[in-house]
Amino acid sequence: MLRELTGREIIDYVKDFDSYLLVNNERDVSQSDFKGRIMPWTTLKAASSRDMVGYFAFEISGGASVHVDIMKKQIDPFEKLRLVRKAMPNTLIQVGVRSHNLFGYRPYPENVQRKVISKFTEYCDVFRVYDFLNHIPNMKVVGEEVLKRDKVFIPSICFGIGKEHTNEFYLSKVQEIVDLFGENIILGIKNSSAVGTPERIYDLVRAIRSEFPNIPISYHGHNTDGNDLARIAAAISAGVKIVEVCDHGFGSWYSQAPALSLVQLLEQYGYKPKNLNIDAMIETSEIIKFERRYYAKFESPFRGVDPLVQAHKLTGGGVSMAYEQAEALGLLSRIREIFKELSMVILELGNIWPLTPGSQILWSTAVSNILYGRYEHPSDDLKRLLLGQYGPFPFYDPPKWIYEKVFKKEIKAGKKLVKSSSVPAEDLERKKRKFIEKVGREPTDEEFVLYLMFPRDMVKFIEFKERFGKTWLLPPDIWYREGRFENGEEISFADESGKLHIIDIVSTQVFENKVKTSYLVDHHFQTYTVQLVDTKK
Repeated sequence: MLRELTGREIIDYVKDFDSYLLVNNERDVSQSDFKGRIMPWTTLKAASSRDMVGYFAFEISGGASVHVDIMKKQIDPFEKLRLVRKAMPNTLIQVGVRSHNLFGYRPYPENVQRKVISKFTEYCDVFRVYDFLNHIPNMKVVGEEVLKRDKVFIPSICFGIGKEHTNEFYLSKVQEIVDLFGENIILGIKNSSAVGTPERIYDLVRAIRSEFPNIPISYHGHNTDGNDLARIAAAISAGVKIVEVCDHGFGSWYSQAPALSLVQLLEQYGYKPKNLNIDAMIETSEIIKFERRYYAKFESPFRGVDPLVQAHKLTGGGVSMAYEQAEALGLLSRIREIFKELSMVILELGNIWPLTPGSQILWSTAVSNILYGRYEHPSDDLKRLLLGQYGPFPFYDPPKWIYEKVFKKEIKAGKKLVKSSSVPAEDLERKKRKFIEKVGREPTDEEFVLYLMFPRDMVKFIEFKERFGKTWLLPPDIWYREGRFENGEEISFADESGKLHIIDIVSTQVFENKVKTSYLVDHHFQTYTVQLVDTKK
């Protein structure tokens, strides 16, 4: 079992493996196609069959999922990791990390990074790490913590297209990675914007293999334009060992390409699957495809492939959200105008990679430019980007006129603009005292780690959990149900250990701005009063 091996031994296993390896990335499927709303119920329901497939790893945490899990009150991210590790004992657990931005949207100080990553190493075996500016020093602290604990480290280069995005540039970034971390790594290629041709991916992989033959390569792509199966096949034929996929009954719009389709395609090219249980792969999708209906409300109504991604370059999750945000702002009829503006903004802001948190900065800037005039209403995040707080621009700095527009208030007030990427250390003891004041008790180490990243939402999550318990046990059709439960209705479901639970609805009373519900939970009477929210505000 791979979990019994050290990080170094796992990397040696990958080097010696004479076929390709698959990573099932449910985390990214959830984030890109369902706004991060996939419930533990669904994950655990498919866990047994997924564990039998023979996946190299299962990515279930990281990215936006850590925040969404607590913000939307779905589950404690560490509890989810414990449940998945237990349910999938034969599969490595993988997490995606945004370099010094961790699982959030801003750079965190070094002491916070070390505390967060050290806690995640207790549950995760593989750490796939990237920086949206390809500024390799931003990965330093995360990488040190991962390697210190002998976990598998996948520092990744973010891939893009354009005249600056040459093999020479990417090879220089790989060299920086090797200089910083050595060769006891797996190198990642992150193509979340689903850009480039199969030939371009093949050429890049061959160039890396030529210069760094002893480092195995992993490819993470998205299927936004419908072409990632071809890119993956090209990557494998060029020497990539690990590729990321989704279940064919799930995702496949803005997230990863489907696993079974890839296996079938590769067989036509003479690549026989090794140690893969195809029956278990099919069984997993048979389970998942029936669960998908419960999350339909979170899928983008604008489905299907989007070849225009080659111009606007948004990530999978960014594309699915873009249409809905434009619709909410009354700008859906101008979406092509926004995408055109986004393409210009990307070039003006250094032709950087529109990956989180950069994707949010670039998209919001494009929308703001359409609404209020070009760079007339800059966000604080854009200002931080221009001041180098996320790191230096990799190719060129934005033109002077953008700085003058974005900082016109500061310039008019005589303030000096100082570029700096340093983030002062957090006073952890002071932060902990503040946390205790808010929740009224000593937090666990896991709670404190989450609080360091998301203080407001973590306090709300604890208050929610202490009031309502482990609501993640509820099936998605109950959790996401809209409208009232009828008096006398019975809800039955099994928990993760198979124990049956029954909720009997006794009565529901609606007042002016409150709903009072009385029910029996496993024959114990309870009453809850919930404040109604005015959705029109």
